[in-house]
Amino acid sequence: MIRSIRRLAVVFGILMVAILGNLTYIQFVTAAQVRTQPGNSRVLLEEYSRQRGPILLGSTAIASSIPTNDQLRYLRQYSNGPLYAPATGFYSVVYGATGIERTENSVLSGSDDRFFVDRVQQLFAGRGVKGGAVRLTLDPKAQAAAYQGLAGRTGAVVAIDPRTGAILALVSSPSFDPNLLSSHNPSQIRKAYDAYNADPAQPMLNRPLAMTLPPGSTFKLVTAAAALESGKYTPSTEVPGPAELPLPNSTRSLKNWSGTACGPGGKTTLQNALAVSCNTAFASIGMSLGADALQAQAEKFGFNNSFTVPLRAATSRFPSGLDQAQTAMAAIGQFDVTASALQMAMVGAGIANNGQVMSPYLVAQTLSPELEVLQNAEPTPFAQAMTPANSAALLSMMVSVVDQGTGSNAKISGVSVGGKTGTAQTAPGKPPHAWFVGVAPATPGQAQVAVAVVLQNGGGAAEISGNKLAAPIARAVMEAVLGR
Repeated sequence: MIRSIRRLAVVFGILMVAILGNLTYIQFVTAAQVRTQPGNSRVLLEEYSRQRGPILLGSTAIASSIPTNDQLRYLRQYSNGPLYAPATGFYSVVYGATGIERTENSVLSGSDDRFFVDRVQQLFAGRGVKGGAVRLTLDPKAQAAAYQGLAGRTGAVVAIDPRTGAILALVSSPSFDPNLLSSHNPSQIRKAYDAYNADPAQPMLNRPLAMTLPPGSTFKLVTAAAALESGKYTPSTEVPGPAELPLPNSTRSLKNWSGTACGPGGKTTLQNALAVSCNTAFASIGMSLGADALQAQAEKFGFNNSFTVPLRAATSRFPSGLDQAQTAMAAIGQFDVTASALQMAMVGAGIANNGQVMSPYLVAQTLSPELEVLQNAEPTPFAQAMTPANSAALLSMMVSVVDQGTGSNAKISGVSVGGKTGTAQTAPGKPPHAWFVGVAPATPGQAQVAVAVVLQNGGGAAEISGNKLAAPIARAVMEAVLGR
């Protein structure tokens, strides 16, 4: 009898230890995972019981929460929802959060550890607990200019302050309305979400960050940078520019878009080759420099690296192990080279900023519920892509693209503008992508904006060129930043 009781006591003891162990594991190891698990209604009701903090541009809220009379006490609302959707994302009772709503959730929801004292004070004062605020780097005028310029056509725009890396515009088209996904009606939310997902135009794709495409001739900026950095080239160096260039170990040849040579006798200068976007010249330069040099230069601008702004950006790619023919095509932004609009804006920004590429960022400040500054963004250098002397030379070459070359539609009266057009071939039978990268003012170290515009498959236009389609949008964004 006593032995049986002892055995039972041991069993209960083991069970007690197991229970305590399981509780400890849940409380301290998996607590965060359980708390953030989709469908956790307790957490959901807790978050909706407090006023979520605003997402701000300056002092203006582009996302805010208003009181309601239903079980979920606050409703998330977005002013100009489609305009800012790539940055804000949405906050949904069904699908959770995306964009800044997700990456800055602890601040916006008020659950951030830095708010502990504030939460206690609010409770003792009888005030409802509310979240902090997030202030973004976006320039409202630049954002509006980019959105209006795309005019519903499929594409993306990114503008950056070259001196800091602050993102001034982040626009995706077509876009979506986060208000339709933030209501308190689950059936309506699911209906809107399903409609967006079924749309072949992919309005919920964050094109400026998540979409990578062949950059076409805008990549010649990287090839030109590699040429200048090699010490073998200056802007006035004579380079081959025949009408047609046979590709090594291939039956194919590369032609210029004009169908003619880029200069008398099939020769030109590096500066003129960039101004007229000479394919054969840059393919020849790429093969002369070699694939490794092109890859190293591309990576100094950010290719083959991942960036979190704090939204996660897709990695732009420059491939490895290229043969000579592949190197020739990669040098003009074709073959397997892919880039996001963010990446190409970083290329322009680095050239304009004395060769120094800054890490891009979207959050300028995080603030307490009383809008006291908790943290300011600290601009951070990513890499020194070029020497100041070489970057100044390349910036001058970019000015010649706008003043005398293929980028004439980016001109701004009274302002020096540098740029590069691009028309990137895609799959057979599909229209090319239209690109433009621009900087203004084009004075070394003093540029206030670098912008990249891409219209996917030409945005549906019949006649496709970077100068005709993308450059006017870039000009409008640059003018907005410069206050013109």
